[in-house]
Amino acid sequence: MKTALVIMAAGMGSRFGGGIKQLEPVGPNGEIIMDYSIHDAIEAGFNKVVFIIRKDIKDAFHDAIGKRIEGICNELNIEFAYAYQELDDLPKGIEKPAKRSKPWGTGQAVLVCKDIIKEPFVVINADDYYGKEAFVKIHEFLVEIIHRKNQKNFAWPDSFSAIL
Repeated sequence: MKTALVIMAAGMGSRFGGGIKQLEPVGPNGEIIMDYSIHDAIEAGFNKVVFIIRKDIKDAFHDAIGKRIEGICNELNIEFAYAYQELDDLPKGIEKPAKRSKPWGTGQAVLVCKDIIKEPFVVINADDYYGKEAFVKIHEFLVEIIHRKNQKNFAWPDSFSAIL
């Protein structure tokens, strides 16, 4: 079953103090937090990676992680895609305030993936570390809920959520 890891990496890092926070090396060999999350998610069974970024950081992002992760994904037969979060990419009838300069946040970030994501997915922040067990549990949940949905007499639970 196809499952996607969606990584929100379009943030401005305004409290970070300069540079692109999500591209800051933290590991002994220059790894960034996303390296660890992607590794853990693939080991847990995710087979698609989608980066949500801003077009103005596209080149820096591609150099810091995109090129390398794209190569790993190709080797492992993992689908790979980019979605671009832009300030003016809003639902019909919604206008951007003239002074708005920061990305809209999680809801709009997920919305820009609407043409890329057609499978169960999880959304994470690029600069948070979740650990392998979190990815294992959410992947198991996604597989189970889809399996149950495909059975006869399935009734969606009154409520459920999974947030990483």
